[in-house]
Amino acid sequence: MNSDPAAPVAILPARRERTMLITLAAVQFTNIMDFMIMMPLGAQLMEVFAINPTQFSRLVAAYGLAAATSGFAGGFVLDRFDRKRALMVMYAAFAVATLACALAPTYLTLLLARVAAGACGGLVGSILTAMVGDVIPPERRGRAMSVVMSSFPLASIFGVPVGIMLATAFEWHAPFMLLAASSAIIWPVAARVLPAVPSHKSAQSPLAQMRVILFHPIHRRGLALGAMLVFAGASIVPFMAPSMVLNVGVSETQLPLIYLAGGVCTFFSMPFLGRMTDRFDKWHVLLVTTIPAALSVFILTHLPAVPLPIALAVAALFFVGMSGRFPPTMAMITNAVEDRYRGGFMSVISAVQQAAAGVASITAGLLVSTSANGRLVGYPRAGYVSLTAFVITVWLGWRLRQIAPFAARNPATNHVAAATPPSAGPAANAVDDPTR
Repeated sequence: MNSDPAAPVAILPARRERTMLITLAAVQFTNIMDFMIMMPLGAQLMEVFAINPTQFSRLVAAYGLAAATSGFAGGFVLDRFDRKRALMVMYAAFAVATLACALAPTYLTLLLARVAAGACGGLVGSILTAMVGDVIPPERRGRAMSVVMSSFPLASIFGVPVGIMLATAFEWHAPFMLLAASSAIIWPVAARVLPAVPSHKSAQSPLAQMRVILFHPIHRRGLALGAMLVFAGASIVPFMAPSMVLNVGVSETQLPLIYLAGGVCTFFSMPFLGRMTDRFDKWHVLLVTTIPAALSVFILTHLPAVPLPIALAVAALFFVGMSGRFPPTMAMITNAVEDRYRGGFMSVISAVQQAAAGVASITAGLLVSTSANGRLVGYPRAGYVSLTAFVITVWLGWRLRQIAPFAARNPATNHVAAATPPSAGPAANAVDDPTR
């Protein structure tokens, strides 16, 4: 097959398309909130369950590790199911797992509930991203991605402050209760408004399909690009809050303002960047958005004690620059993958990105430490690692664009022949492809 793999299943009316995207953003919002809500609960959970910081870190890591594992496993089978049906099942399971977190009576049961929530949440994120690629035409896919990804800044705005307020007023159970209730409200809405997207059944066995997902040159470059995209930010974010408190002089009570400022600015910048992604070559948009992102990382990781307004401005620049790289990059990756592999591929890339985030956090942890006077040292080194990852991300994007030019260019002006997408034949793995 030599057709463009980015062709949509069906064209929805404009109003229904907007409703679908807002609904998917709501689903993703609860998914992201479930992860972020853990950050402000550390002190309470350590006191209630009599656990140490290492044991608490396992509660945080359990979600990501489970999401990565389920994402890789989903790559074998997700394309064999109707997207909407799969999303509804996994989202229902996610809501139940979140409720189990709220009701957990012991540390072990909470840990197991976090594993279940991560496993379901990882698949939910993969399926809804694949659904955007299946339903939205390529010329509007950048804006569609920006709508769905608006869940990230919204989670930044509400995640930490709401978690702190609810945990303070009603103890640590309350944030999980709210998320479970929100998911229960969103589920029937999603069941009503989301379109059915038929499965992309293949004559290939799951193992053969996974081999194509992992080893076709287009897929390999997409996976590497997606991993480095996340690595660049994840090597900075874990120590952003401690740096603001210990080095910059922001008080813990002012810390939610950092996330609020960044989240608000990102919420307004994402739609603009989505439009730019659809209007211009996606790699060019990635290149341009990388410049403020790199500048913000350098400033943030070298920031001394400054007044709060300056700290808020730097945080806002960081959030806008870092998140601005996602719409063009993920739209380009999604466009490059053929329909019948998209669900499995997005599941695998979700797993790869979770793993990349974990490696980045570990790398940053090896570079950053606390001095005798209580200041955070080594954060600039983590910044240089992030800047290096920015450069590699742009290079990997260029590499993907070389082999799949149709994925990056505006479909309205794209007259360049598309690279051959993965086929079901023996050459599917393209191991000897000279373009790899």
